[in-house]
Amino acid sequence: MTDAVIPPAVLRNLSDKLYEKRKNAALEVEGIVKSLAAAGDHEKISIVINLLTNEFTASAQANHRKGGLIGLAAATVGLTSDAAQHLSQIVPPVLESFVDQDSRVRYYACEALYNIAKVVRGDFIIFFNRIFDALCKLSADSDPNVQSAAHLLDRLVKDIVTESDQFSIEEFIPLLRERMNVLNPYVRQFLVGWITVLDSVPDIDMLGFLPDFLDGLFNMLSDSSHEIRQQADSALSEFLQEIKNSPSVDYGRMAEILVQRAASLDEFTRLTAITWINEFVKLGGEQLVPYYADILGAILPCISDKEEKIRVVARETNEELRAIKADPADGFDVAAILSIQGGNYRVSGRLLELKHCTGYQPF
Repeated sequence: MTDAVIPPAVLRNLSDKLYEKRKNAALEVEGIVKSLAAAGDHEKISIVINLLTNEFTASAQANHRKGGLIGLAAATVGLTSDAAQHLSQIVPPVLESFVDQDSRVRYYACEALYNIAKVVRGDFIIFFNRIFDALCKLSADSDPNVQSAAHLLDRLVKDIVTESDQFSIEEFIPLLRERMNVLNPYVRQFLVGWITVLDSVPDIDMLGFLPDFLDGLFNMLSDSSHEIRQQADSALSEFLQEIKNSPSVDYGRMAEILVQRAASLDEFTRLTAITWINEFVKLGGEQLVPYYADILGAILPCISDKEEKIRVVARETNEELRAIKADPADGFDVAAILSIQGGNYRVSGRLLELKHCTGYQPF
């Protein structure tokens, strides 16, 4: 049955060691599938795809696997507008090839999915989670050629996602969150790239999910790579600007992260964290009342920091914090404030004041 659909000579060439022969055989497959699609014979098309999967991409021979991948891409090109109904057969074997032990097979898997994606565009969003996971791993591949191929595929996937109305940010965030503390520099660049791209899409609310990956971005500020530090800082600066322009922000969850990062051993991380805290105190006002004790605990060490920029921002933040009227009914915890540094509030020769705290007598 298979031989009747694809000539034996084409099948032999599809597994040839020479790329040109495999490529020419793939063109033959494209033509065959195009004719079958025009005739509406999707049963035979499924037979062709199963053959390419079972006899080629699942083969123990690397050249067979390479031929199977280029064949699946060619079949997709031949299907054109009919490709969507066969994606459940076509895409999985390509994704499985991303972890092949042979780097050339991984390379051709990137090439195949790139060509498949160009044909089906938004229809393959249903595989996005698996594709994102694969791209994340390939971004740190040991073979530079595979890395380059993965970067090209990544750019195309980003283009498709930004123009698609089927992409789910709610499903994407858990994938992002669980990878944000990875230390590999290539993966970090990959993740920041996705954060930046998605944040630029008007219909995607990345700011609303910022607490889920904010700590990971702060973690990258101390990376040994200047480029990664710069990319993380740029992303954080953009988000802070968005926060300033947003009418509704969840300051609480992020305040907890900032308080921890204000105690970082890395100077740039401390400065960024205390700068964010300063803006939060200005913007969040009474929303931050339950976090006053933690914020104060973060500010006090920074007031005497060895870095002048940090000292200046910390002192300004302290003044802003003192100017906010706080009420125990709003969650203002006097006992927690008093416990900071054992009740010692003498900083730079001045006593911190709680004069605006309703029901509490100032020192």
